Amino acid sequence: MLFNLPFEVLAILIPVLIFSLCVHEFSHGYVAYMLGDNTAANAGRLTLNPLHHLDPVGSFMILFVGFGWAKPVPINPLNFKNKSRDIMKVAFAGPASNLLLASIGGAIIRGFDFYNYYPDKNISTAVFLFLYINIALAVFNMIPIAPLDGSQIFGSILSKYNPKFAFKLQFYGPQVLLALIVFGLITDYPIIFMVMQPFIRFFVYIFSGIIDSGV
Repeated sequence: MLFNLPFEVLAILIPVLIFSLCVHEFSHGYVAYMLGDNTAANAGRLTLNPLHHLDPVGSFMILFVGFGWAKPVPINPLNFKNKSRDIMKVAFAGPASNLLLASIGGAIIRGFDFYNYYPDKNISTAVFLFLYINIALAVFNMIPIAPLDGSQIFGSILSKYNPKFAFKLQFYGPQVLLALIVFGLITDYPIIFMVMQPFIRFFVYIFSGIIDSGV
């Protein structure tokens, strides 16, 4: 639970998380718009206003469980010139936007080190959380299980080689994802985080030069 964290960390983490989620969802809608689909634009989703992106239940889950979601951005694949390819582009836009934000956070950390600048603890914590959260969001969403972005990115590729498995992964994905999350909460054996952790550490090091031992 996020509420188990110290207040000063929580006061930094929540705004960073909200901003990162909003950028993620905005990026989906913006890329879809650039590819000819104005569904998200007509729904008022081409904005960074949290009120247009945050899902009440998903936000509640983030605060009390440590996992949650924003409202999915609506798209209409029929508006795309190349349906399969453009769906992949729209799906990848979310994780890519988070990696872009993470690279900015990493550049700031490297700048601190380069100029031998030692900021206030709250500033350094805010920058690192900005880096870490965006990397975690990108890595999590690249998992190829529906409804995560990875299912759209890798789904069409997988369907070419094993359409039956691809269909089952898409159909049963939400249940599988929820089961893994609940299993981690009950047993204190977070399978999803254990899979994500090596990738998170890799990107933390690539962007900031920090050898992450966990947050």
